[in-house]
Amino acid sequence: MSETVTLPRTSKRVKEQEDQTVKRQPPYHVILLNDDDHSYEYVIRMLGQLFGYPPEKGFQMAKEVDTSGRVIVATTTLEKAELKRDQIHAFGPDPDIKRCQGSMSAVIEPAPQ
Repeated sequence: MSETVTLPRTSKRVKEQEDQTVKRQPPYHVILLNDDDHSYEYVIRMLGQLFGYPPEKGFQMAKEVDTSGRVIVATTTLEKAELKRDQIHAFGPDPDIKRCQGSMSAVIEPAPQ
């Protein structure tokens, strides 16, 4: 004797979840700005400590900020971008450069979607 089982096509809860659209937060770039008061070593150390970048990646970014005046160091949500910018601003002066008065500067800009 065989039984036939009929399953509902979709439950009301599943249908409601399908109808809801997921709203993603728009991405933002954290951009490190160049100055003449911070060494490559400082930039490499800062990017390693704040972003977890290995020294090779830190060097590439230090070189780019030095040559082009700016480098994107992260792309993330606005809240995380603000946190990372604030961490850059709070990192402190470069101990190897006497004239250095404080941290490097960074800005946040919307990332193209």
